[in-house]
Formats: sequence, structure tokens, C-alpha cells
Amino acid sequence: MDLYAKATEALRALPAETAHQVTIAGLKTGFGPKAKPDRPEDAVQLAGLTLPNRIGLAAGFDKNAEVPDAMLAAGFGFVECGTVTPRPQAGNPKPRLFRLVEDQAVINRMGFNNDGLMHFVNRLRARAHRPGIVGANIGANKDSEDRIADYCEGLRRVWLHASYITINISSPNTPGLRALQTRAALEDLLGQVMVLAEAQTRTHGRRPVFLKVAPDLDEDEVRAIAETVVAQKIDALIVSNTTVDRPDYLQGKEKGEQGGLSGRPVFEKSTRLLKEFKGALGNAMPLIGVGGVASAEDAQAKFEAGADAIQLYTALVFEGPGLVQKIKDGLRAG
Repeated sequence: MDLYAKATEALRALPAETAHQVTIAGLKTGFGPKAKPDRPEDAVQLAGLTLPNRIGLAAGFDKNAEVPDAMLAAGFGFVECGTVTPRPQAGNPKPRLFRLVEDQAVINRMGFNNDGLMHFVNRLRARAHRPGIVGANIGANKDSEDRIADYCEGLRRVWLHASYITINISSPNTPGLRALQTRAALEDLLGQVMVLAEAQTRTHGRRPVFLKVAPDLDEDEVRAIAETVVAQKIDALIVSNTTVDRPDYLQGKEKGEQGGLSGRPVFEKSTRLLKEFKGALGNAMPLIGVGGVASAEDAQAKFEAGADAIQLYTALVFEGPGLVQKIKDGLRAG
């Protein structure tokens, strides 16, 4: 067992949120794996970005943009920081993060806890001349009176400092947020966001804008979202966030906790949804597959379902940071 595998095992003895805080603190000091360099043939083009490889870190791990370079060094081809809201917010009461070890899953009801845009942007600005694709995942404050204005403010303020921007309307832990996925609400939101994006592009240069959706969508909702994102010229779709479903086979003692379920149990559902979006969108835009990826075989299944790139997070809790290199090695061998 290597040093990082031992550290991962030790962290699992701590409460989940404490373990995460310790992990971020350790990464900030430089404690973290250094992956082998990517090969030129691993690089892909996605929405105008050149990714050194197709494996990304999903939002939620680095909410405050504290360790993007450490995670790039660990082997990720791109890192998505956030979700960040205009104003700092504490999130939901603790405990709010639960490991389901038997299920290789996590339930969270964090509630967009973050330091706010000012600190987030300052940290991205501080790494301005470093290499690597670092995206910003933006959201709305829980008590916001105008959520569309929150997204517009987020987009405007991160624009110069992020490689791409993801509009997150799919967290189950901010009441009413997922209602923005309905056709009329989504048209209103993306209509205003993309007008601002066009203005920002003219003034400051282009940034791709992505949309992240929930896995809990039916066929009609998939079709409506697909039509809307094409009409609004979104650059890529991220499929998907955590699920509010609770499969009957879950074994973890905290399986009844409220929040979004991620990890192994969401793999099949999120991959099926990915395939549905691929069918609805064809080659209209790239798709990023997220949900339950824990091996090269999982990654390959996402690619076969239509993903141009993937993201992961929950599997790191159980497999440790060396997982990224294992997946890359497995895909190369396959």
C-alpha cells in the first residue's frame, strides 16, 4: 500500500466532512500525488478547449478554488471548481455529508457552502499564468431574490479567470433550484446568461459555457432541455449531478439521509441519461459524463454512451487520488 492509499484509509476513520477539510489542507501544503505526464495522443478538443486527457475532476471537491493545481498535478485533464455563489454562505446544518461504504457511495446535502465569489475569483486570479484547464461552476445563493441575476454575476466575475463556466441548476440541496430545468425557466435563465456571455466575449474573449443537469429527468424533460441548450448555443452539457433516488439495494446505515446520492449507485442511471441526451443532441454539442465512475471500464462505458470527456469525485473518497492514473493506464491498455 502506497503513502496515498494509506492516507485515504486513515481519512475514512474521520467524519466525512472533516476528512474532506483535512484533504484540502494537505493538498494546499503540497501533499499530493504527481501523475505521469500525459501523452500527446491523450489530448482531445472539447468546446474549443484542448484537454490533455479526458478525465476531469467534478465540481464539489474544490468548492473554493483552493487546490486546482494540486489536482491537475494528480493527473486530471481538467478541474472544475465550485459551486460558488455570489455571497458566502454556510450551507445546510451539519452533519450533511455521509459515506455509504458498503455501496461505494456518498450522500450530501451541503447546500452550496462556499466562501463566495470574491475569494474564489482572487484565488483563480493568483494562478493566472499557470497552465491547465480550470473551470468555474456557478450557482445562486439560497436566499437570493433573483437567481438569474446571481448566475449572471457569477459568469461576469469569473469570466477572465476561468477556462470555462458551468451553470449549475441541478443540485437537489438548494430548494427550488431544479425548477430552473423546466423549459420556460431554462429559456429565461439561459437567454439572459448567454446575452451576457456574448457581451463578455466581445470585450474579453471567448469562454465556453456549460450546463450541468440532474439525473432525475424523464424523456420529455430530456427533449426540452436538449432543444433549449441547442437554441441558446450552450457549448457543452454535463450529465449529471447527484440523484434524489434511493435504490432498494443500498446497504449503508445512513442510506435514508436526505440529499444527493453519488457514487456507484448512480452510475447506471446517469449513463442511461447520457445515452438519451446523445440520442437527442447527436453531435450538436459535446457531452461530459459524470456519475459513478470508479474504473477504466466505467470511463469506457461513459464514452460508449456518448461522452466526449468524463468527470469523477466520489470514487476518490474510496480509491484515493491514485485512481486517476489507474483509469488513464486502463484506458490506454484497453
